[in-house]
Amino acid sequence: MTFQQDLESRLAAAVCAVIGEPAAAPVTAATDLRFGDYQSNAAMVLAKQRKTNPRALAQEILDRIDLAGVATADIAGPGFLNFRILPEAYAAYTATLIRDEKLGVPDIGKGRTVVVDFSAPNVAKPMHVGHIRSTIIGDSLSRIARYLGFTVISDNHIGDWGTQFGMILHGWKTLLDHAALEADPIPELLRVYRDVNAATKADPAVLELCKSELVKLQAGDADNLAIWQQCIEVSKKGLQKIYDRLDVSFDHWLGESFYNDQLAGIVEEFLTKGIARVSDGAVCIFASGEFPDEQDPFRVNKENGWTDNPAIIRKADGGFLYATTDLATLDYRVKTWNADHIWYVVGVPQSLHFRQIFDAARRWGLHADCQHVAFGSILGEDRKLMKTRSGDNVQLIDVLEEAVERAAKVIAEKNPDLPAEEAAQIAETVGIGAVKFAELSQNRLTDYVFSWDRMLALQGDTAPYLQYSNVRILSIFRKLDEPFDASSATILLTEDAEIHLARLIARFGEVLPTVIEDYRPNLLANYLLELARGFHSFFEACPVLKSEGPVRASRLALCELSSRVLTTGLGLLGIKVPERM
Repeated sequence: MTFQQDLESRLAAAVCAVIGEPAAAPVTAATDLRFGDYQSNAAMVLAKQRKTNPRALAQEILDRIDLAGVATADIAGPGFLNFRILPEAYAAYTATLIRDEKLGVPDIGKGRTVVVDFSAPNVAKPMHVGHIRSTIIGDSLSRIARYLGFTVISDNHIGDWGTQFGMILHGWKTLLDHAALEADPIPELLRVYRDVNAATKADPAVLELCKSELVKLQAGDADNLAIWQQCIEVSKKGLQKIYDRLDVSFDHWLGESFYNDQLAGIVEEFLTKGIARVSDGAVCIFASGEFPDEQDPFRVNKENGWTDNPAIIRKADGGFLYATTDLATLDYRVKTWNADHIWYVVGVPQSLHFRQIFDAARRWGLHADCQHVAFGSILGEDRKLMKTRSGDNVQLIDVLEEAVERAAKVIAEKNPDLPAEEAAQIAETVGIGAVKFAELSQNRLTDYVFSWDRMLALQGDTAPYLQYSNVRILSIFRKLDEPFDASSATILLTEDAEIHLARLIARFGEVLPTVIEDYRPNLLANYLLELARGFHSFFEACPVLKSEGPVRASRLALCELSSRVLTTGLGLLGIKVPERM
């Protein structure tokens, strides 16, 4: 049980003793440590309900609460309850974490399955800088959920079907350089697509050829299906190289095409159940009338007032749309994978689409907790969408290459004596980690400016700073004459810096569950920065190797715990930690 959980339990018991009935008594981490470690506004909330004096009620609660051996408490302002954990309580709890593989993190997801849908690039096209957010946020949330005890199923819902394949098929048959395809498939497929696309604009006859190739594919033509399948396989190989470099993996790659056979049946079922109806030849989902206009995703407010905003699931020409495929995908995840939760890590522009899909699924009878984990855009130094000089999207592989190259230069300057192979490995770890942390340290909903210099700095809010902090800890243990066994140490906290470091270590088990309350890995990133700063303050104020006896053992144990939390936390963000830098 964490301190927060213990205090909540004790506070709830005290509140019950005062008012004669159980009541929610939430405890939160203090925003300002000068006033304590934890706080609660329970007395103020209850006083408002009971129309009594909040300070008087707070005092009654304090008179009843049993904090023996854990904390002291006082009242602030109109009735806030502030709790300050005793150093000996932190020492005892920190000692338990030495033997706890999970470092105090509870299994809050045990017995629940979550499907995480992230990355989802289009086949035959390179991943661009915009894929950074979905890929890195989704991977981190998957790692964190798994650590919290959830059964996690990660699915890369790739775009492997659609009108672009008509152009790719035509180009494959007429323009493809097979040697280039073998060497680096995605750039070659992109070249083919672009060349054919340009040709269609110059010559309408080429466009008709592309349409005919698409019709043949959709009709099941054996040759076109074989080319299409080969295109997917070589694209996957190209994408996998990037995923390997990012240390990102998926349990499944079920693309749009996987659900083709289900689409017609879903449309008919929606018609039969009255969830959808025909409008101008198309099958559309309209508002159910259950919600006010301003809350209904199938209504929109235009100049002349509220009007219908339907989702089309079959076009008048018989074609299906993303909405149809997404409904089939959701149905599969609920019925086949028994998903309790489904998280879609997709950009903000798709918010309305998912609101409509989730509402349609609810009316259809699917009862998973579906969440759109939206995110903003990555901006260049000019605060505009990050583009190349020619106006194209910046390719993800180019971002990773440059990050590693820049990291290599920094490492060469700081440690020129490193062997070349080791220096290259460290540059890869630092460069990729810097890109990830630059993303994950941001509130996912905000746009952020992509800055190379800030991202790779050894000081400030960066991955290299955190990686260096852990390297600094490891260097302490390399100076020992014999291995250190933290399990035999007694934690002694007398100095302020020691107490503060123990306080931060103890918070890990409380911070991690909050990350998935609003799907915000930046809460973990910010915590790790705070922990690193706390360690550096401790290291400066409290000699470790120069201390002796039990004090030395205690401080070494705090160092080891700090390293474990930093390494574990960075790992949950998908960031590796080098042993040297």
